Amino acid sequence: MKKNFLFFAGLLLTIIQTSAQQNNHKLIYNKPATQFEEALPLGNGRLGVMVYGGVQSERFSLNEATLWAGGPVNPDMNPQAKTYLKPVREALFSENYKKADSLVHFMQGKFSESYAPLGNLFFDFKQQGQPTQYKRELDIQNAMSKVSYTLNGTAYTRETFISHPAQLVVVRFTASGKDKLDFTCRLNSLLHHKVSSNGKVLSMNGHSPIHASPSYYKNEVIWDDVNAMRFTAQVKVLKTDGKFNAKDSTLHISGAREAVIVLSMATSYNGFDVNPGTHGKNELKIAAGYLQKAAPYAKLLKKHTQDFRKYYDRVQLTLGDEDRAEFNTTDRLNAFAAGKNDNALVALYYQYSRYLLISSSRPGGLPANLQGIWNEKVQPPWSSNYTTNINAEMNYWGVETANLPELHQPLLDFIGRLAKNGVVTARNYYGAGGWVLHHNSDIWAMTNPVGDFGKGSPAWANWPMGGNWMATHLWEHYAFTQDAAYLKEQAYPLMKGAVQFCLDFLVADKKGHLLTAPSTSPENNYITPSGYVGALLYGGTADLAIIRELFNDYVKASELLNADPDVRNQVKTALKKMLPYQIGKAGNLQEWYYDWKDEDPHHRHVSHLFGAYPGYSITSSANPELSDAVRKSLTIRTNEGTGWAITWRINLWARMQNGERAYDALKKLLRFVGNGAEVKMNGGGTYANLFCAHPPFQIDGNFGGGAGIAEMLLQSHQGYIELLPAVPVEWKMGQVKGLIARGGYRIDMQWENGKLISAQLKAKKTGDCKIKYRDKTISLSVAAGNAYSLEELL
Repeated sequence: MKKNFLFFAGLLLTIIQTSAQQNNHKLIYNKPATQFEEALPLGNGRLGVMVYGGVQSERFSLNEATLWAGGPVNPDMNPQAKTYLKPVREALFSENYKKADSLVHFMQGKFSESYAPLGNLFFDFKQQGQPTQYKRELDIQNAMSKVSYTLNGTAYTRETFISHPAQLVVVRFTASGKDKLDFTCRLNSLLHHKVSSNGKVLSMNGHSPIHASPSYYKNEVIWDDVNAMRFTAQVKVLKTDGKFNAKDSTLHISGAREAVIVLSMATSYNGFDVNPGTHGKNELKIAAGYLQKAAPYAKLLKKHTQDFRKYYDRVQLTLGDEDRAEFNTTDRLNAFAAGKNDNALVALYYQYSRYLLISSSRPGGLPANLQGIWNEKVQPPWSSNYTTNINAEMNYWGVETANLPELHQPLLDFIGRLAKNGVVTARNYYGAGGWVLHHNSDIWAMTNPVGDFGKGSPAWANWPMGGNWMATHLWEHYAFTQDAAYLKEQAYPLMKGAVQFCLDFLVADKKGHLLTAPSTSPENNYITPSGYVGALLYGGTADLAIIRELFNDYVKASELLNADPDVRNQVKTALKKMLPYQIGKAGNLQEWYYDWKDEDPHHRHVSHLFGAYPGYSITSSANPELSDAVRKSLTIRTNEGTGWAITWRINLWARMQNGERAYDALKKLLRFVGNGAEVKMNGGGTYANLFCAHPPFQIDGNFGGGAGIAEMLLQSHQGYIELLPAVPVEWKMGQVKGLIARGGYRIDMQWENGKLISAQLKAKKTGDCKIKYRDKTISLSVAAGNAYSLEELL
């Protein structure tokens, strides 16, 4: 009897734990969203939807990744820029920083274009009364939104997913009870558009602006019917047991127990260098083709689930507190902010970062932008562009460790397009070879300095290190995947071009050290001993850290491929001559050439710490003094900041192997700031839908936060794989499966009471590797495809 009781008790516990773990892949709410920061994101890499979950009226805000303002750029827009390079350098080296700041304005160009919102799809329901048992959820394991409630004795459900195989938004409505479905579909847009129907399909056709200025600069939106990007959205009833008709500008369904609606979207985008108006693709034909090929609902769902979970299921993470997984997500955020431990919320946040990347970055498509693919404004924050002095790169910090290498490809492909325009920019602005990229870019692969030809601050407008930072991703993808063909055919030529620009751009100071001039530390300002507050200098630490990383990557790639020994030797020589890292009198890693004060000591950017993360020219094992200086700099900067800035601190503290400080930053990242609340500019957090608050919403914080959690669990940048290098005491127990280390090694591990109890490594290639846990390191000879227990480390 006792054995039977124990058996069933154990079985019940297993069922409860399994249910909790399944729910920990869900965001759950008990009321509809009232604004963007509460709505729930769906995406397939190209199509994006924000689901609001309304009862009387449901709203889907719609995006298509290629719908941008503008058209192909003219990279030759400021041919006089390079004539100012010499005067700027002369002013800098004569210590006349005010003059240099003034002259460099003549080396600016146009602003980037903006990512545009396609529109909205509404479902207006003919039902009155207050619903009961309302539930709105996002299942991130299956990439499905679900809304359910009871109204006047009838249970209603609404399931939505976006199929990558079918390239369709799919919505299934059901009604169970005395009443039936009765609703109208309609479309609208903030862009120029018209809505019509042919009796079966409801269509909205329009076009984006030819230019949309950054919202922080001026309220300017310019329209052009001929050259602008065109778009279409087409709605069709796939299945219903009721009546339906499409008439004028609406589609109506009535008397139904079930209805399945499919939505197709497309644009005329035909490449970064092709006019989308005069030589664009036929967006109407493309969208109609997807509708015509739509399979029955069950088949659409099956293929969608299989497609999504082939990525999502590669990593599993459990940190405890699964009993909280069934609670309302907003309540969990509030409780966590009040000091209630919720490790399951941390695990959910990590998987949510993976979910968002799978939903916004697919092979063959565009990289995730500043808001992923989700944007509702014609002039979105910072144009929802590719901000390349941290944010675009941060989107992909965690992609390789998260076992999603294919999703890195959109960024790597984008680098190839940037290099084509960047060659012209390098020549015209600096008289240099190779290619260059500055602070911002867009779908048109713009590479010039921004600032509207002299109106931008040099602190951000004149920063030429974007291409070099981007190029480090080329090597990182190889380091994790060990794909030799990719390295030779795609990565190496682009790395070589970025290297060539740096070799041409570097100049010597009075002591013979190679450095950059002009230089800035992104968006930060210094104060000279005389009291001048400036941006431009020579030899900024951030520049040199990025170039040092690129040069080291290039040397490794060149040696592996046995390519270009002459260039490789130039790079090695340059590395030896580069201005070394310097430690300031406060014990901090010096940000400027001189030991100047910062205008804002707590500045959100920590670009001068690039060498510690995402780079690794400063490591705790090889550079203990510099690592201490990094720690001091982080202490001075504090763990406060905008959303993405906090995530940079998480990753840096993890690299410095301080789990408690990393966890402190993580707690600040998960600080609930309300539903769309505009928190102060130096204090980010998390919105109700777990979007990161810069503020406002920027998705880089979600991706950077996920990368930071993984960095606390696994590191591989020091020539060995380190297990649990920065796990805080709060994570007493846990299990992770499927994380990837450099070299292509898959790692599974489990720990209890803060101590590793099991670990396994699976090799992608035959060779040798080292694995470290605490004070113990082992060497292992491995064969491709084999798995190895790491019991010696326990």
